[in-house]
Amino acid sequence: MTRLEGLHRRAHGSTLVDPPRSRPPGTHSRPRRVAMLSVHTSPLHQPGTGDAGGMNVYVVELAKCLAAIGIEVEIFTRATSAALPPHVELAPGVLVRHVAAGPYEGLAKENLPAHLCAFAHGVTQAWVDHRPGHYDLVHSHYWLSGHVGRLAAGRWGVPLVHAMHTMAKVKNASLAEGETPEPAVRVTGETQLVRAADRLIANTAKEADELLRHYGADADRVAVVHPGVDLGRFRPDARGVQAGRSAARSRLGLRQDALIPLFVGRIQPLKAPDVLLRAVARLLEERPGLRERLVVPVVGGPSGSGLTEPEGLQKLAACLGVSDVVLFRPPVGQDQLADWYRAASVLVTPSYSESFGLVAVEAQACGTPVIAAEVGGLPVAVRDGVSGVLVPGHDPADYARALRAFADDPARSARMSEAAVRHARSFGWDTAAAATADVYAAALDERRIRLVS
Repeated sequence: MTRLEGLHRRAHGSTLVDPPRSRPPGTHSRPRRVAMLSVHTSPLHQPGTGDAGGMNVYVVELAKCLAAIGIEVEIFTRATSAALPPHVELAPGVLVRHVAAGPYEGLAKENLPAHLCAFAHGVTQAWVDHRPGHYDLVHSHYWLSGHVGRLAAGRWGVPLVHAMHTMAKVKNASLAEGETPEPAVRVTGETQLVRAADRLIANTAKEADELLRHYGADADRVAVVHPGVDLGRFRPDARGVQAGRSAARSRLGLRQDALIPLFVGRIQPLKAPDVLLRAVARLLEERPGLRERLVVPVVGGPSGSGLTEPEGLQKLAACLGVSDVVLFRPPVGQDQLADWYRAASVLVTPSYSESFGLVAVEAQACGTPVIAAEVGGLPVAVRDGVSGVLVPGHDPADYARALRAFADDPARSARMSEAAVRHARSFGWDTAAAATADVYAAALDERRIRLVS
């Protein structure tokens, strides 16, 4: 059996599908302190705004759970305001460090590579104030952070663990209409990172496969760790899913008998909220009687290529004749987001590319089934036919058909709710943090063995 076949066979039901080898006697099991890098988006930013999204949640929740098991985390991110303090304690054992690199405001992600040297200087300067060995390991997120991570890890003589989150070659293979291809500099940068990193963390076995297939990654250095969900916040109402749905709808001012397909995420072509609106328009053509009880909340703000026409989705809703049933809402905090999940009949996630799909698991954790595109990590996040429905492709007619099944059988959402909650419970952040700590330990042990030999 090949290494890749082993990844696929062990993927189901396991957070770390590729456990590290046994550690030699006398080696330390875990790092004491990790430098975590998130250049282009701050863990303090509201998810759903600008470039803030699932990766923000990932970095914050992982860092907090790592700290809870005794691994201190210092997160380096680019300062976006002159008023920001040099560092902020996010939680006990988690420090966010703001690094001045480029203009504070109005800097697009596409222009960040020109400022990576300044960011790298700020990161390495933080080390100057400490004794040697202050950081045991560098964990970088996204390719921009990875290049700074390479420099910092090399300067400090520590391992580099890198998480891609998304990959240029994968995104370019499934672009939405109007979406700009990822540049060649990113492809080259990611290829260099794959070769340089001591360990690569993939969200799913499919992502691990893509690292091997598209970038020639060494399978021995790839580990699969499923992201987690804050199960204390995203959970059904204590009185039950149906009672919780009724209460959430009352708090949000929504009709109790409404059919509510919900979209949550950044408004950009990649996330495909337009597919949902086109599906709703088709559904109303077939079932005009649904209009009086159909409510379609779109919770999120323009991002990425969506910023070129920030009101484009509202204009599309008007052109399709569905403005009266669509509710556009700005990004909200995590507690209110949980209420939107509880209030919904179903979450719709028609993305063209998702490394995992945290919103899909968050919704299921609240007892809400999901209609999702069969792409990226969504087939792991959603159990097709059990906790939701996976749709091949992005034809609005297929999504209209999936919505019609929920409209014609109001009890369907309730039947899938319990299965959705059970499925989501396997994605706790404590499990993800423990698996990530094992990846760290494997990288440290390999580095020590190499130095000794």
